[in-house]
Amino acid sequence: MQLKLQQLLAKTTLTIPEEQQQQLVALVAMLHKWNKAYNLTSVRDPQQMLSRHIMDSLVVLPYLSGQTFIDVGTGPGLPGLPLAITAPDKHFVLLDSLGKRIRFIRQVCHELNLNNVTAVQSRVEDYQPELKFDGVISRAFASLDDMLNWCGHLPAKHGKFLALKGVYPTHEIEQIPPEYQLDEVIRLQVPEADGERHLVMITTRG
Repeated sequence: MQLKLQQLLAKTTLTIPEEQQQQLVALVAMLHKWNKAYNLTSVRDPQQMLSRHIMDSLVVLPYLSGQTFIDVGTGPGLPGLPLAITAPDKHFVLLDSLGKRIRFIRQVCHELNLNNVTAVQSRVEDYQPELKFDGVISRAFASLDDMLNWCGHLPAKHGKFLALKGVYPTHEIEQIPPEYQLDEVIRLQVPEADGERHLVMITTRG
């Protein structure tokens, strides 16, 4: 598994230390194990999980600006857990409304000794953090319009929304409310992934 991960990483510009690679492989092993009972993901093959979950998460790593991030609708911790493993100097809140997903994330953090993750079970619109975030991340969570409506209270003053999308979301971009500004849409290259990947970066105006 680690050899496969190294082969995938070699197709990117990412440099991931061996200890973190081992943690990523351990994450896949736990996801595969828990998936049999908890149905956390439709991807059953651990090899496919490396590309479709781990690499699909890690390609966001170069675009994380700041120290605090929230992964909304994180599911089984994607992209939050791979990002937390590979960016140990940053802190991540992983938010999901389903208890079984949050239990899985907490177990991963316990077994992999991740001290930079806080797992929170809540609906995103009900979550009211004391401190706002440098980045609000979503992957296969909602339309851009819904994301901005539900998560508008989460970013700090200069914080960014980072939405992971498949094909270029032309219609969704046209629907962005006027109080938000589209900063950039980046075409991501995910090794061995089917279809396109884009990262949409948005900030609040003013």
